[in-house]
Amino acid sequence: MTERASFLDLYEDAPCGFMSVCVDGKIVRINHTLTEWLGQSTGSLIGSTFHDLLSVGGRIAYETHIRPLLRMQGHADELSLDLLNSEGERVPFLANATERRGEDGQHISTRFALFKARDRRMYEKSLLAAREVAETESRRARETALLREQFIAVLGHDLRNPLTAIISGTNLIKRRVDLPEREASILDNISKSAWRAEHLIRDVLDFARGKLGEGLVLQRAKNAKLADGLTQVVDEVRTAHPEQEIVTNFTIEGPVNCDGDRIGQLLSNLLSNAVNHGDSARKIIVSANTTAEEFVLHVENFGDPIPEALQQNLFQPFFRGNASDQKKGLGLGLFIVSEIAKAHGGSIAVISDSRVTRFTLCMPR
Repeated sequence: MTERASFLDLYEDAPCGFMSVCVDGKIVRINHTLTEWLGQSTGSLIGSTFHDLLSVGGRIAYETHIRPLLRMQGHADELSLDLLNSEGERVPFLANATERRGEDGQHISTRFALFKARDRRMYEKSLLAAREVAETESRRARETALLREQFIAVLGHDLRNPLTAIISGTNLIKRRVDLPEREASILDNISKSAWRAEHLIRDVLDFARGKLGEGLVLQRAKNAKLADGLTQVVDEVRTAHPEQEIVTNFTIEGPVNCDGDRIGQLLSNLLSNAVNHGDSARKIIVSANTTAEEFVLHVENFGDPIPEALQQNLFQPFFRGNASDQKKGLGLGLFIVSEIAKAHGGSIAVISDSRVTRFTLCMPR
């Protein structure tokens, strides 16, 4: 094979398409590779115009962007072009183009080297789709953040404040020793309902903070009066449920590094669970003690044991053991207990059998 024949073979069957277009836009040379990709013959393309191979959008892009760029700098690289095949379908290409100019700088022809870009286009489309998904998720995240702020504001202010007024008002009225029995009973029911609503709001508020990205907020400090705080929580539950006997045994020596309000909330939720599910005719026992390394809190009640199959899901949000529990809460109380324990680097465990149901908090002090 002569050198010229070898060159022509390389030109015709190169792994890319070659095409030369004269000044008036007519195709004067095109290689076999490109005609194969377009499903047309060399004879049908030679003499036709380059514009005939372009889609309407491609013609606009060529005249307004590509052609002026070629005239200005003499070449253009990595152009995205769609050429039409024999069926009128678009075939995506990536093209490099150069102007062939005479010694006087006069434009003689334009040469194109074209590479199939179907896979590249698909990749670009997938990137664009991924970008759209990311932008959509980002927008939704912003909307969720706004919703979170509004939701927490409603719970923390618009609902909690009037409820606090109801609780304070009922406590003041209860101090009257001459309150008739019927009115006292009604007031007691109001107090219990308000107390329960307060706990529901607090649990939902914490759940919203945790699940919507804010998380439980702790204000830890060396708490030397933790026993006093726990006693206050027990007294509040006694006030709301005067029919329930609650006994305490606190042996807390020295300060405990914790958020006292959160530990009180944990105890309040455990007591609420014991009141709702335990035998009201039998006492609830609350005990707490410290070791050199740990703070331990127990809440015990008596009554029907928790089935073993249910125990593994007790600390999941919105979990309620049976249909009758639907009137006793949202199923968030024990979930919040677990979250508070974790936030303190501790754990919560449960033991339930025919003798006793005991929840135990263990955390570093």
